[in-house]
Formats: sequence, C-alpha cells, structure tokens
Amino acid sequence: MTTGVPPSPAPKKRSRARTFLPLGLAAWLVLEIWLLTVVADAAGGPTVLALLVGGALLGIFVVKRAGRRAFRNLTSTFQQAQEAARSGGVPVAPERTGAEDRNGFLMLGGLLLILPGLVSDAAGLLLLIPPVRSFLGRRAERAVERRMATVSPGGLQDAFQQARIHRPDGKVVQGEVVREDAPRSPYRADGTRPPLTP
Repeated sequence: MTTGVPPSPAPKKRSRARTFLPLGLAAWLVLEIWLLTVVADAAGGPTVLALLVGGALLGIFVVKRAGRRAFRNLTSTFQQAQEAARSGGVPVAPERTGAEDRNGFLMLGGLLLILPGLVSDAAGLLLLIPPVRSFLGRRAERAVERRMATVSPGGLQDAFQQARIHRPDGKVVQGEVVREDAPRSPYRADGTRPPLTP
C-alpha cells in the first residue's frame, strides 16, 4: 500500500559538538557554583556579592560601548557607500585596525561579565585585553576560511558562489541559479504530495 508520506531519511551521525556541549555547560555550571562557595567561605558573602554586582555593571558598560561602536561603524560604512554611489565610484572597504575590528569579541566579553560567576568574569576580563581579542579574531578567521574551503559542493560556499553573477562592467548582479538537470521532486511547492491516481 502506498501512502503520501515520504520515506524517512537515514539517521544522521551526531556531531561531537552536539554531544559534548551539554556536558561542557553542566561542568561549567558546577565549577561556577563550587568556586562561588569556596570564595564565599574564604572572603565572605558580601565580597562575593560585590564582585558579582561589579562584574555585571562593568559588563553592561562594555556591551553598551561595543554597541555604540558597532552602530558608528555601520553608519560610516553606509555613508561611504552613499558617497560612492553619488560619485559613481566603488565603495572602498573601511580600514581595519587590530582591536577596533574585534568588536564582537568585546561584546562577548561584556556578556560574560554580566553572567553571574567568577570563571565567566575572568573570561570576560580576558576578552577586554586588545591583544587577546586580536589573537582570537585571527584564529576565528582562519577557522572559518578552513571550514569554507572544505565545504562539499552544493553547500553554503557553493550557494554564495552561484548567487553572484559578474557582469563585464564589473558590477555584481544578485540572482538565483535554476538548474535544469536537477531531479524533480514528486512533491508540490507547499510540501504536500499530489493524490495517487489509479
């Protein structure tokens, strides 16, 4: 008997990140609670409370500052693009300078400071140091480049390459590639299967 339900795909192998991430988060929470109790026993509860409130206030200040910087960078990029469009030129990529460019890591440091816990506060304080942000930014860029280089055809990288069509005058036209040799699905556009006919 044939039904309109598509066959279930083969079960996918679970990635290491999906396996170890919950365990890592649980270990991190246990470490934070244990460290807070140890410091509270040694220095007293008011000291731990002052550390947590001070870290949260510093984190709020850092996130606010990083947000303003990101908005300022975005505004200047839009202004440069508008000026280039008026003059008929090509917008020039803004100058990227070390720690100024690592605004995402600065915001992450602020968020870690806001989270209650001494380990997260220490990690957040490390991310406030410009050389650490620059080092982590370079490592992240290399990791993304390696990952994009190993993507199989038909993946995300292929989609980005296919979606750009370069015209002879140098302009980039966004578009969608429709392949005629792609296998046709027996399903309709809304995902339902047409009724079976005798």
